[in-house]
Amino acid sequence: MSVSNPSEKPSLKIGRRDFLALSAAASVLPALSPRRLFAEPAPDTADLTRLTIAEAAAMIQAGQVTSVQLTQALLARIAIYQPKLNAYITVMSRQALAQAAMLDAEAKAGKFRSGLHGVPIALKDNIDTIGVRTTAASAVFDDRVPTEDAEVTRRLKEAGAVLIGKTNMHEFAYGGTSASTYFGPVRNPWALDHNPAGSSGGSGAAVSADLAFGALGTDTGGSIRMPASFCSIVGLKPTVGLVSIRGIIPCVYSLDHCGPMTKTVEDAAIMLNSLAGYDKNDNASVEHPKEDYVQGMKQPVSQLRIGIPRAPFFDHLDEPTSEAIEASIAVLAKLATVVDDIHLPATSGFSWHAAGAEPEAYHRKYILHNPEAYSLQVRRFLQGSQALFDNETDETCGEKLADYVEFQTDLQHIRRVIDDEFKDFDLVALPTMRIVSRTINEELSREEEPKPMEPEVISNCTPFDIWGLPAVSIPCGFSKTGLPVGLMIAGPHFSEGRVLAMAHAYEQATSWHTKRPTLTPSTPVPPVKRL
Repeated sequence: MSVSNPSEKPSLKIGRRDFLALSAAASVLPALSPRRLFAEPAPDTADLTRLTIAEAAAMIQAGQVTSVQLTQALLARIAIYQPKLNAYITVMSRQALAQAAMLDAEAKAGKFRSGLHGVPIALKDNIDTIGVRTTAASAVFDDRVPTEDAEVTRRLKEAGAVLIGKTNMHEFAYGGTSASTYFGPVRNPWALDHNPAGSSGGSGAAVSADLAFGALGTDTGGSIRMPASFCSIVGLKPTVGLVSIRGIIPCVYSLDHCGPMTKTVEDAAIMLNSLAGYDKNDNASVEHPKEDYVQGMKQPVSQLRIGIPRAPFFDHLDEPTSEAIEASIAVLAKLATVVDDIHLPATSGFSWHAAGAEPEAYHRKYILHNPEAYSLQVRRFLQGSQALFDNETDETCGEKLADYVEFQTDLQHIRRVIDDEFKDFDLVALPTMRIVSRTINEELSREEEPKPMEPEVISNCTPFDIWGLPAVSIPCGFSKTGLPVGLMIAGPHFSEGRVLAMAHAYEQATSWHTKRPTLTPSTPVPPVKRL
């Protein structure tokens, strides 16, 4: 049930300049006095915001806390830490509290919709929400207010999740830093001068800093798992087509995925239970028998064989990543059987030039009429793709069409045969990222170079989008300076239960997932080159 009206203005709808100038206390909770916000006695709000989804849901079902109290606690924390992190674009305070009150009434009557009943969840701001603007972090869509929910939004509402807000992101999901955004860079909670990765950086920062119990992200080349790694949370990219992408602003439609970003593996399984399912109105959706991923997560792992694909995924690792990953492999070897130095097929031959036809087609009408509305980095990318098509002759245009058809043919073929590679092992484990997070200023400098810099392979995520395989990133360590490292575990199509089970076993054998960034109201906010 929606608590928004398509004709209503969002709770927080301001321009970029005002957004950056206003304090969160004034902008996030404009209509709620402190007396009204905390009208009901509530447990310690700091303790509440640290809860996992599973813990919050259990407390709601036991009558120990209400959804309104959880929502109030998050809104109060957002008011303090949003100015430091810039994790949100729109905070849906009024809608969230109204939705929470409705779900509390259902709980009082003994009705619980799912393991998400009454739990506040954030959504990346490229996921449509009826009556609440969805901007994809771009001035192009600053005033865009959808008239329908995305399918994943609808499913979360149906499951009883409270939608707390829309998170900041790399503009149109065309980047991996969350520094290029109309609303200013997202900051990494572990080091405020560093980037949280992207493009789902706001979702990663919000979950890591206890500004949401869980969040949705999207993943085209790693945009769920990269922020999960840099922010030390769990990020799951499901099998292609398992979760609907209808109503999500596309990046590269053929490679787009949507999935949960959470504090624990169990929480990711809880969210996936509500998100997974066939959507006949989504051309990318596939039919798959319903599974209980929480139960799947509990399956034994001692008989699993974990392949370690060292080449090329372990090339050029920085020291903290290498140390953390090797230590993680040693833990995995005690839980299951490790098969070292296995092979996965190369994806380097894939034509990204041909794949660029999809974003060019989507953005053509916008960038032709208002190119300056795009950030410099995204504008360069889109104009480069546009120029390739605009300068075509009839002959070369035909060649480009052939390239795109070949790209689609190769993509479908490799997705059909990739499971054959898992004959001698059940899952693979590898670094999510090859380096720890760099500073925001460094990333902005790289993006503002007069000429695009040479492509740099710092992520191991993209092949799994091409293959369409389920992959999860989980916390596995930190650098000496306190920057997180992530471990990725992946498997063949529709092996989410097995992937989650191995990730959960590793999680239970270590304590990395229990660590939280140290943030206080007095934590200073380092300057960045531009906002």
